[in-house]
Amino acid sequence: MKRPEMILFDYGHTLLYEPGFDALRCEEAAFPYIVENPLQLTAKQIYAEVQKLFERFQGERDNGIEIHQWQFMRLAYEYLGLTFRISYEELEEIEWTAASSGAVMPKTEKMLAYLEEAGIRTAVISNIGWSGQALTRRINRLLPGNRFEFIMASSEYAVRKPDRMLFETALRKAGLVAEQVWYCGDSMEADVIGAHGAGIYPVLYEGSATYGLHPFAHQNDRVEAAFSYLHIYDWDELIGVLSAM
Repeated sequence: MKRPEMILFDYGHTLLYEPGFDALRCEEAAFPYIVENPLQLTAKQIYAEVQKLFERFQGERDNGIEIHQWQFMRLAYEYLGLTFRISYEELEEIEWTAASSGAVMPKTEKMLAYLEEAGIRTAVISNIGWSGQALTRRINRLLPGNRFEFIMASSEYAVRKPDRMLFETALRKAGLVAEQVWYCGDSMEADVIGAHGAGIYPVLYEGSATYGLHPFAHQNDRVEAAFSYLHIYDWDELIGVLSAM
């Protein structure tokens, strides 16, 4: 285990989380912007139809294929005959904010400040259907002091972690080799196994368990890893490990 030149981070339940997320609020927030609704659907009816479509695509996402939010919205809304007086980009921001405005995982700012002071570069790779633009705005809003060199959303790349292409693309963006980089995330399969598959040293971060923030925690205890990785439950632990190197 070598001191990293850069640490890559997952988004959800690693840097930020989304307390009280409610997808119905997406459609309730979008409803006032509808200009054509030939089926006279209510927000709850639109929500029900959108969820059916989301479930249809969930199998593809589980198999490592990502669907971009704008594509998903276009398919769902145009299928229902809905048109809006604002763009899908604007609508996405309104819907995601309505579902949950987001919050910062405990001690994330402290950890990022330490990395900046220590000269360790940072970036983000997230499995997420929301657009890269929306993800970047959310991270910058909630972590305004961040120095992330780039933020990669799987929605922009068609594949999801643990696909090694995402990790290897990040290495090329950073101009580094795998041995110089760590990856921190809360999923054993997507983050730890995915990073290891690309030769990157993995860090399993389970802060959600520590602070009781995730009602549907990853089943990390059901996956065995036959390789070395760092397992932490608080960002102070990462700071401690790096300080000792």
